[in-house]
Amino acid sequence: MQPFWPRRSPHFLACRQAVRPFDGPAVIGLSGGPDSLALVAAAAAEQKDVSVMVVDHGLQPGSADVAERAAAVAREFGFASTVANVTVGPGNVEAAAREARYAALLEQGRDVWVAHTADDQAETLLLGALRGNPSGMAQRNGHIVRPFLNIRRADTVGACEELGLEPWHDPMNDDPAYRRVAMRQNIVPALTDLLGGDAVPALATTANRIAADQALIEQLTDLTPTTSCVELEGDAGPVRCRRLARWLLDEGVRVQGDQLAAIEALVTNWRGQGPIAVGGGRSVARIDGKLVLVRA
Repeated sequence: MQPFWPRRSPHFLACRQAVRPFDGPAVIGLSGGPDSLALVAAAAAEQKDVSVMVVDHGLQPGSADVAERAAAVAREFGFASTVANVTVGPGNVEAAAREARYAALLEQGRDVWVAHTADDQAETLLLGALRGNPSGMAQRNGHIVRPFLNIRRADTVGACEELGLEPWHDPMNDDPAYRRVAMRQNIVPALTDLLGGDAVPALATTANRIAADQALIEQLTDLTPTTSCVELEGDAGPVRCRRLARWLLDEGVRVQGDQLAAIEALVTNWRGQGPIAVGGGRSVARIDGKLVLVRA
């Protein structure tokens, strides 16, 4: 099909303006939902050098059909589009699916464009704060690029309506059993009511500032992962925590704030305490002056 760009389309214009500063070659991660579908459409309108990959996690009945339909829409916009089938590992479904998805996208050896919006940024900040580690997503983090980080979910949904596109709505995105969904459905609206106005812009701005601070710290400081207690003890507290967190992430371990504090105490307040459980049947222990991951 020949793409149709309506003359009056304020939401789609916001999407187009958002992608203009970014150049390919890149691969867009397309789920078929409104955010990523709007990103594909905006990239087509701006004639960006991108291809498209749809990752099928195989978590729901009919996921193969959903993936193929999304890939077909991307082809109609003129992009090379493929479907990658991945196996989601054990543990937290959201985290394992995300890990498998990014691994497949990054295998292409190009920048990966994903369609996180300011609403996602606000939710990420709040979820991190509940874990004792408020954080923000960077617009560019290595090969991961987020062109839509400063526009709203209303723009991506509105753009699809303006273009006559029919996005797929993942039923998991409506399931409050997932923390991010519960945050979106309950906490963010409650904060908006409390403030008497939209809470997302302030939350997203705070998250953007935290992400910028994190990037600056990484530029100014050696954050090479290490397990040497002598080396870690000489670091300033924030640097030490980030080095520990990076080491654990490299090992596939995500920790809560209280867990990270307990692990830090193995370095700074060593009294012979036992290993710290970090999930997945693993613990962090101090052995011979080093931190090691052991099977619990």
